[in-house]
Amino acid sequence: MLLDSASLYFRAYYGVPDSVRAPDGTPVNAVRGLLDFITRLVQDHQPDDLVACMDADWRPHWRVELIPTYKAHRVAEEALPAKPGGAPESPDVEEIPDTLSPQVPVIEDVLDALGIARVGVACYEADDVIGTLTGLAPGPVDIVTGDRDLFQLVDDARGIRVLYPVKGMGSLQAVDEAWLRAKYGVDGRGYADLALLRGDPSDGLPGVPGIGEKTAAKLLAAYGDLAGILAAVADPMSKQLTVSQRRRLVEARDYLAVAPKVVQVATDVPLPAFDATLPREPRDPAAVVALAERWGLGGSMQRLLATLSG
Repeated sequence: MLLDSASLYFRAYYGVPDSVRAPDGTPVNAVRGLLDFITRLVQDHQPDDLVACMDADWRPHWRVELIPTYKAHRVAEEALPAKPGGAPESPDVEEIPDTLSPQVPVIEDVLDALGIARVGVACYEADDVIGTLTGLAPGPVDIVTGDRDLFQLVDDARGIRVLYPVKGMGSLQAVDEAWLRAKYGVDGRGYADLALLRGDPSDGLPGVPGIGEKTAAKLLAAYGDLAGILAAVADPMSKQLTVSQRRRLVEARDYLAVAPKVVQVATDVPLPAFDATLPREPRDPAAVVALAERWGLGGSMQRLLATLSG
């Protein structure tokens, strides 16, 4: 089981009232919400391995170089480049609610004390870590995320599905290829092409103007993938493209040349060594007790510890 950690603690933050606070009054709604969610995941799905995948860089420079608008609307503060025109020494600062950002280090400390593997790699997003781990996994994989971008990894033949939270954290939609075809008209492999054609304002991806989700799905059904669509654009004998569609795709050729690298998750991230085995007892019991007391995690921590030990 692979957790898209930032996606999940954002949802926990907005799904649990900020009246949930530590003894000193600090909000811990994201921390407790995430712990409760992990408890339910372990209870319901009983994974052998669990990895909390982290955004070491939520807006990698190599993606921004290709599409400058990528996540640009979420930037609170741009990092200064190490050298003029070079890559930044650190990631851009993401705009995060004031009462959420202090909770992220607490989440990291709690996961480490519990012994739940936490993996992030410089210059890569959590999506890329998930893509790489999914490619390496010998058996079925459940990816838990509120980010539709990871639908591209769904693969029935390999037992890879996405558990997608709906209505906050209360219920999960199991996304397999049948669900994708019914919802979007594509399978996992086709979802990245659908996304880049359609665009995604939440990620700053412009898409192809005039090519919405339904049109993108029809084009992919007709031509198989983006390469097939572009081949049809270059073939004057291809009759399934309308005049306006052909024109729009031609006008977007520069975007379409780089968008696949931006939208597709990386599968070759250099991962550090780690133990993904779901812990049955905490790695650092003293730290768990101290963190639970400091941040008032009582019930949430106890439920997770009981579930892990069971």
